[in-house]
Amino acid sequence: MLSKQSMEGRYQISMIALDEVVPANHLVRKLEAAIDFSFIYD
Repeated sequence: MLSKQSMEGRYQISMIALDEVVPANHLVRKLEAAIDFSFIYD
């Protein structure tokens, strides 16, 4: 069911870091450890 949200909730900003969201045993972390991506940042 759809409901209307209050206007005050629309203007809230949350700052999150990807390190906090991605689990320690996730495949992306394993790839990051195995592959040197420094060539991308040049």
